[in-house]
Amino acid sequence: MNYPIRSLEFKNNKLYLIDQRALPQKYEKFICRNYKDVEFAIADMVVRGAPAIGVTAAYGVVLAALEFIEFPIKQFLEQMQTACDIINSSRPTAVNLMWAITRMRTLLVESDSPEEILCKLKAEADKIADEDVKTNKKMGQYGNSLIPQKATILTHCNTGALATVEYGTALGVIRAAFENGKDIFVYADETRPRLQGARLTAWELVQEGIPAKLIADNVAATLIRDGKIDLILVGADRIATNGDSANKIGTFMLSVIAKAYDVPFYIVAPTTTIDFEIETGSEIEIEERSSKEVTHIRGVQVAPDNIEVYNPAFDVTPNENITVIITEKGIIYKPFKENILKLK
Repeated sequence: MNYPIRSLEFKNNKLYLIDQRALPQKYEKFICRNYKDVEFAIADMVVRGAPAIGVTAAYGVVLAALEFIEFPIKQFLEQMQTACDIINSSRPTAVNLMWAITRMRTLLVESDSPEEILCKLKAEADKIADEDVKTNKKMGQYGNSLIPQKATILTHCNTGALATVEYGTALGVIRAAFENGKDIFVYADETRPRLQGARLTAWELVQEGIPAKLIADNVAATLIRDGKIDLILVGADRIATNGDSANKIGTFMLSVIAKAYDVPFYIVAPTTTIDFEIETGSEIEIEERSSKEVTHIRGVQVAPDNIEVYNPAFDVTPNENITVIITEKGIIYKPFKENILKLK
């Protein structure tokens, strides 16, 4: 496997994704040959993490253009708008998905030929992917300034290279601190129900030799209470203009405990994750996923038949529980609403 880890690659008119459903047992690539494959990959969590979803969606629009390239321009544009709608609806919470589709739609103009539009779409998708890598490294630099020497860090879910094109958001800050010679140690939550911390974050930490331990989700509170955690780094899938942040389920619970024990709680996310159309987290649509994610682990049933399940994929951490928000444009301090709106 090549380093640094890169979660996706577009070549020979196909999109190659690291199949995150197979990790850590297998390192496999999922090949998207058309936009419907991209829709499936996003919905079924072949690819996940807000930035990676956004870039994948952009390349999905390119694949749609390749599929409809022979159509007359009017029909081409109609099919393209339908494809954009389908990709856009593959998951509801991550705002980067909608942002990327909106950006690609601006290139669908009737004055161009399908061939010209395809070239522009491919160039734009490449640009979005390149921007993501640069953005992550900038966030790593800003975040590293907040990491003390010998810090013990708690992180939740997966916010690394697998959640982006390369490098990562919250895990990117951890990478930056490690690369800068700081003697850090990481506790990674397993992150039920899909175990992204156990399967993905732990895998990335092992690949790069960053000192770490994996813990069950319900161990975190004890570590925080006992003074063994210096700070918490998490990502975000959507941030409201007041700073309320949606992230993987369990994030809110961690923020409450962190606040109670005065442990810094940092959100790390690109500015594309900020939804300037909503004022508070109460406006964020929370995706509810299949009951089987809770009743089964890797295909093995662990709960009785006929039990009802509530399985939200995300929760919202209120701004009062957040210390700062780290972005590629700098560190956002309180008051969040005032400082977030400056970035619009």
